[in-house]
This record gives sequence, structure tokens and C-alpha cells, in this order.
Amino acid sequence: MSRVLIIESSARQQDSFSRQLTRQFISQWQSVHPGDQITVRDLALNPVPHLDADLLGGWIKPEEQRSATEKASLQRSNELTDELLAADVLVMAAPMYNFAIPSTLKAWLDHVLRAGTTFKYTETGPQGLLTGKKAYVLTARGGIYAGSPADHQEPYLRQVMAFIGIHDVTFIHAEGMNLGGDFQEKGLNQAKARLSEVA
Repeated sequence: MSRVLIIESSARQQDSFSRQLTRQFISQWQSVHPGDQITVRDLALNPVPHLDADLLGGWIKPEEQRSATEKASLQRSNELTDELLAADVLVMAAPMYNFAIPSTLKAWLDHVLRAGTTFKYTETGPQGLLTGKKAYVLTARGGIYAGSPADHQEPYLRQVMAFIGIHDVTFIHAEGMNLGGDFQEKGLNQAKARLSEVA
């Protein structure tokens, strides 16, 4: 049995294009791997806090020196990190907001990119500790940005995943979602077709 962790970050719910891709992914995955465990963390319904002094203090202080708020912040971060560590497959669904990822997804990443847990520093530089995992990134974009300088999603997320040791990453982009008409339909259908091939 494999464990699949799905991270939703769209602020929209039923009318979200990235969530349409997630629903298709779950349906396909369950039909092929009926015994696998799927966990969905919705960062829109249950956002995680951005980095603050309490979390940073919780990370660097010895346990006996942590305040109550630092302990609570660290416990939350540990929960998020443990979910990622336990997963065999990571799925991140991310609309493009202002050429990048939603701030909720960035906050989640800030919680789980942790020295000594998901990566470590060595004499030759940082080394990712999450090797052997597979990741899918399902994006929805208002315009058409793949391969252009305006795309700050894919390069950033590829770098982040590689930093923690996840090198097997598949991106599926639904582009032109705000262009209307044939652009929207074509972009969504292409993304769904691509998803049916790889998931």
C-alpha cells in the first residue's frame, strides 16, 4: 500500500480548475490503486500560519527553553512534516496567482523544508532526504505561460522539490483558463488528457 498526500491550495472550491484536476487524479488513482491511502490537506479551508518568531524559536531552541506558543507552533509544523515524510506520492494542486504559487502553499513549504528533517547540510552542500518519492504538480493558469519568463511556478517548485530530494516531478498545466471560449476548453481538456496518461 502506498500513501498519497494531496495538497490543495486554490482559494476557490467547486469552480476551481486546479481542483478539477485533483478530483480526476483521485478518481484515476483509486481505480488503479484501490488499496492506497489518500490524505488531502486543504490549505484554503485550513490554512497554515506563515513563518513567525514562535516557529523559528521552536526550531532552534532546546525543548526546555521553548515557550508554550513555540511548542504549539512546532507541534503544528511537525504534523505537516510527518505527513510529507510518510507519503510515497506527493500531489500539489496550485493555481497561478500573480505568476507564482498561492501564499498558502508557500507557507506550507516553509513548514516542511526543515534542516535535519527533509534536507541536511553537508560539506559539499545541501542534501535532500526525501529520495524515492514521486511528485505531481497540477496547475491552473489564467493565461499561457509555460516556458516563458513569466512562469515562476514550475522553476521554483522544481528547485524546492529537488532541494529536499524529490527529483521525479511531473507538471500538468491547465493554461488559458481566463481567456474564455475555446482557449479555456482546450487548455482544460489538454491538461485532463495529460493527467489520464501519467497518473
